[in-house]
Amino acid sequence: MAIDNKLAGLPPLDDSYELTNEQTEAYRRDGHILLRGVVNGAELEAYRPVIRDLVMELNYQTKPMHERDTYGKAFIQIINLWRKSEAAKRFVLARRFGKIAAELMGVDAVRVYHDQALFKEPGGGHTPWHQDQIYWPLDTDKTITMWMPLVPIPEEVGSMTFASESQRKGLIDRVEISDESHRTLQQYIDGKGFRKVNYGAMAAGDATFHSGWTLHAAQGNPTDAMREVMTIIYYADGLTVAEPDSKARQNDMRAFFPGLKPGDLAATELNPVVYRK
Repeated sequence: MAIDNKLAGLPPLDDSYELTNEQTEAYRRDGHILLRGVVNGAELEAYRPVIRDLVMELNYQTKPMHERDTYGKAFIQIINLWRKSEAAKRFVLARRFGKIAAELMGVDAVRVYHDQALFKEPGGGHTPWHQDQIYWPLDTDKTITMWMPLVPIPEEVGSMTFASESQRKGLIDRVEISDESHRTLQQYIDGKGFRKVNYGAMAAGDATFHSGWTLHAAQGNPTDAMREVMTIIYYADGLTVAEPDSKARQNDMRAFFPGLKPGDLAATELNPVVYRK
């Protein structure tokens, strides 16, 4: 892990963000929620450069936009920043975020599955409809993702779009993020009549949280500004690794549960507990 000298100026993120009963009930009903001001302006001013600079340093994407596939057009994706910088680690492993995740899911403790920066470039394409958990070798409904913009997001870019209550269906389709997933799942959403919700413009430091089974998509970026978003995936402590029933889950098991096999406790040095009640 890189050693950086920025830690002294980084504010701690250990205090609580208080949720209301209405918010937890809404999340458990709909499978998603928007929370305003999870991180304040001073905190963002400290952490945003850390994350942005790491993404720019580690960005492997060299093809021009018109030569990429749909997934490549959707975003620059950098995974597990917390393993690459002590400053990023302080953000990703923040107790504040973990407590929100635990309380929304109704569990006593959560572990980090992994983080990922998702920076949608100017002119970047849409993110097709998908379920996150088709990639994760976890047989549970106790998974959740925090999606936080580090810069203001205008209305024309917006938050992700969620299919409310779709998480209740569990696994819907194993198709990975692609044009095919967008077509197939759009037809499914329309057929089931799920209510689609986009929260519109978001301030830097606002955050959405959504279940691993919640169907979601994102619009393209028609603006000339980078859509800088940081995400963190959590799961309930005490879960076991599921049988990886697809190539995607086999790959994830090797990457994020190294050395484990199905039936083992889902806990390695890559999956620290970040909140315990």
